[in-house]
Amino acid sequence: MELTPAELTLLGLLVEKPRHGYELDEVISARGMREWTEIGFSSIYYLLTRLRDRGLIAEAGTGRPARGKARRVYGPTAEGRRACARAAEAAVAELRPVFPPLLAGLANQPAVEPGRLRAALDRRAEALAERIAAVTAARDAQPDLPAFVRAIFDHSLGQLTAEQGWLAGYRKELGRDPL
Repeated sequence: MELTPAELTLLGLLVEKPRHGYELDEVISARGMREWTEIGFSSIYYLLTRLRDRGLIAEAGTGRPARGKARRVYGPTAEGRRACARAAEAAVAELRPVFPPLLAGLANQPAVEPGRLRAALDRRAEALAERIAAVTAARDAQPDLPAFVRAIFDHSLGQLTAEQGWLAGYRKELGRDPL
């Protein structure tokens, strides 16, 4: 039974410690996980239900917030821990293709008027700079992060910085070549 990246992400957070849905959302936000996972707040409970129905998590109690209603806390089952370990190991070891829309846009570059292409590349460069600043700020705001969480931030920053360098070179090349 293969786990989707979203399922693996939630299951891993529950292996760290039992949590309720709202707490999962807070951790996802604080760790910058929205940059690399497709888990929105509305999908957390859907994913928890799927994991529970597959026997990978179970209710581990009820959390009592300062006010409001009690929240269901979930934790991994023994099978959930094993499934998480297998899927995490495979995710680290296996090189899998990614399908960034940028490449489809570049493949169709001749269809875009040159001035509009340059403007689109300028917007991408600005967005990259903003994203790098945001990820750096999120990482630096949490100085006591575990090494594995810091590695996630650093990997994201490495990818963003590499793209920023590639984009600068490509924009320079386009400035020399007539489109």
